[in-house]
Amino acid sequence: MEALVALARNRVFTVLCGCMLLSSSAAAQEAVDVATGERLAELLRSARSVLSNYQSLINDPAVGDKHLDGERFTAEAIALYAKRTGHPLMSDGLAERDRKLLQAQVEAMREVVDEEQNDINRPGIGFKGFVPAVFARLMNEKFAAKVGNEALVRVTAPEVLVRNRKSLPDDWETRVINEIFSTPQKQKGEAHTEVTKVNGRPAFRMLLPEYYTESCLSCHGSPKGEIDVTGYPKEGGKAGDLGGAISIVLFK
Repeated sequence: MEALVALARNRVFTVLCGCMLLSSSAAAQEAVDVATGERLAELLRSARSVLSNYQSLINDPAVGDKHLDGERFTAEAIALYAKRTGHPLMSDGLAERDRKLLQAQVEAMREVVDEEQNDINRPGIGFKGFVPAVFARLMNEKFAAKVGNEALVRVTAPEVLVRNRKSLPDDWETRVINEIFSTPQKQKGEAHTEVTKVNGRPAFRMLLPEYYTESCLSCHGSPKGEIDVTGYPKEGGKAGDLGGAISIVLFK
């Protein structure tokens, strides 16, 4: 009898140890996926910031060649990423998956800027329409074409704020925006992660909230309903309001 009890205890102990190992392994993998998602999001943000800083130049009708090609643009985006994060984009210890995904982002942004050269350099025309939101969508579409079987990046927003239907949130993004980002328990700026399914495939999902800054309000601020430079009515937002989210998918 004592032998049977001891055997049962050993089996329970083995099962518990196995569960602990699985839990530890899952937590470790989640940490790796979060770090990957943060890198992808920060490189996208850096690229958008570079484009934002060049809006006055791009929209200057008196200047033809802006000398802002894909090579210069990507170099500045990579430098800004390093400044913001405190480490280079392609560090020695970077995992192969991260290296591949980040390189795909760099190639995507370079291609987008090079393809927009005719409009960027068109003289005699002011507003070109090549704003950060448009750039991000085009960049993410090219990224998906390169590595969409491994990862996806997109920018979305609460449905009432979405201007381009391609950026509408899916069901998962809508739930996170409406039910999780709005709860008092959720710290402002904190990302939400889950392991779920996307297109029938297991995937790690990450949604990073983004908030209006003062520079956003020329298009998204007050007075609500006034037509902005892009031709859309302003949303009446204020600095600090939730204005969008970066959505990351890493397929398992």
